[in-house]
Amino acid sequence: MGRLLGFGFALTLLFCMAQGDVLHYDFVVKETPVEILCETNRTVLTVNGMFPGPEIRAHKGDTIYVNVTNTGPYGITIHWHGVRQIRYPWSDGPEYITQCPIPTNSSFLQKVTLTEEEGTLWWHAHSDWTRATIHGPIIILPVNGTDYPYEFDEQHTIVISEWYARDTKEIIDEALASGGDPDLSVAYTINGQPGDTYTCSNDSTYNLTVVQGKTYLLRIIHSGLNEEMFFGIAEHNITVVGMDGAYLKPLNTNYLMITPGQTMDVLVTANQTLGRYYMVFSPFVDTNAPSNENVTRGIFQYSGYNESETPTLPELPGFTNKSDAGNFTIQLRSLNSEDHPSTVPTSITRNITITVSVNQQPCPANQTCTGPDGSMHSASLNNISFWAPSISILQAYYNNTSGVYNKTFPDEPPFVFDYTGNVSALGEAANVSTEVLMINYDEEVEIRFQGTNFGAAENHPMHLHGYSFYVVGMGDGNFSDTYISEYNTVDPPYVNTVGLPKNGWTAIRFKADNPGVWFMHCHLERHASWGMDTVLIVRDGTSSDQKMLAPPGDMPPCSGS
Repeated sequence: MGRLLGFGFALTLLFCMAQGDVLHYDFVVKETPVEILCETNRTVLTVNGMFPGPEIRAHKGDTIYVNVTNTGPYGITIHWHGVRQIRYPWSDGPEYITQCPIPTNSSFLQKVTLTEEEGTLWWHAHSDWTRATIHGPIIILPVNGTDYPYEFDEQHTIVISEWYARDTKEIIDEALASGGDPDLSVAYTINGQPGDTYTCSNDSTYNLTVVQGKTYLLRIIHSGLNEEMFFGIAEHNITVVGMDGAYLKPLNTNYLMITPGQTMDVLVTANQTLGRYYMVFSPFVDTNAPSNENVTRGIFQYSGYNESETPTLPELPGFTNKSDAGNFTIQLRSLNSEDHPSTVPTSITRNITITVSVNQQPCPANQTCTGPDGSMHSASLNNISFWAPSISILQAYYNNTSGVYNKTFPDEPPFVFDYTGNVSALGEAANVSTEVLMINYDEEVEIRFQGTNFGAAENHPMHLHGYSFYVVGMGDGNFSDTYISEYNTVDPPYVNTVGLPKNGWTAIRFKADNPGVWFMHCHLERHASWGMDTVLIVRDGTSSDQKMLAPPGDMPPCSGS
């Protein structure tokens, strides 16, 4: 039966691809004046002068062309987060992985190919820390003539972002040069508005007016750089029905835990008395690293409410409530229906274990560093701290250019230890290099992410480009083979970003059916900047429809950016 469902699902994808529309968007990256938190005489980088940026709206199976013109002061790239880009990594966007930055005063026509994705995704800059203000929604509606597996009356998009007091590129450039912690954000925003908990922001609060008795689909996107979030609406239950562009079995809850990079589709019914109710994003902080512990509030208000009424607050888990964060995540299940089946790989041909660590590097000679004990912050996967080359790995791979990367990222950690125990006797320095993980086409892959207790251990949202994957297992402590029998291989969530619990493990599975060069990294931007990244190269298959497509003619040059 599983084979039959999988075959039908594949035919549906082919039908969608053949029948989809072709859409066109123009994105202009430019400096734009802002008026947030009483700031004056400041500009930030935006797309089309908007923060958050413009919404892309399409149907499953459509093809989208986005002409990205960069008029900003430095090179930029754009990534379509969660779009698989089947056989076409050329438009995926991560800087020096699939392309070099789009230089100032030039354009790049990016092709975004939708196949299986349905629900809410997002796009964002993928160079330096520019995604802080360069991001926006991708709304993927069901194929024309089909419907949602749930009912609602209206839909709204909610984008949570982090706001910084100065230019984010300057922040990370300075931090990497000194080895110290980058500046924290100073506020959070909901759809570009910080809410009424901040000075000078009472008139800048996101308000959503609802009608009593109606049900609302809220498409929630976490575009923030470095902080995970709890979310809730006072006196209202939430039903989670989708995540990362795929449907879930309905999960009734009174709060969400959402990490940077994730999207969630939730239903909220306006079934309370007429009034005003705060919807709140509150950070989840499970580390001793510096964190922004502010909150941001919007208002869920009923049509006809009493204007003198003070909104009520939701009861959310506390900042450090690791238990509630984990308990939310492990309840998520794929819809696994006839129209939206789960096809979990069960004949694994490639087992990979990756330790995920925050490290320290020695301070270079004749330099003063501001990291712990005069060192430099670093991060790693399997004790390799990723070093981005000066040309794109995809172009080097396609053109057989040698000397750009090594094909030696290991399938296992270089040595075994008590990953989540006392590591004080072990050195924290990692090897800084450009290593890629080679995978054969059609392999059924399992990756076990293992958190470690190095540095400031915390939850790591791990994101894989080019693929969604099934989260078949998750737990605290060190992974053991005895946990395999407890995997969920029936209806695990199908996502592109997953939280690796602090000092815990997460197991994911996917079939390597998308040839190309695909970035894998922590979506906490400070960790990615420190080297918590690697690259998966999935080789071509044997038939023509299993091979990576040729590049476009207008790829940005790898110089002058």
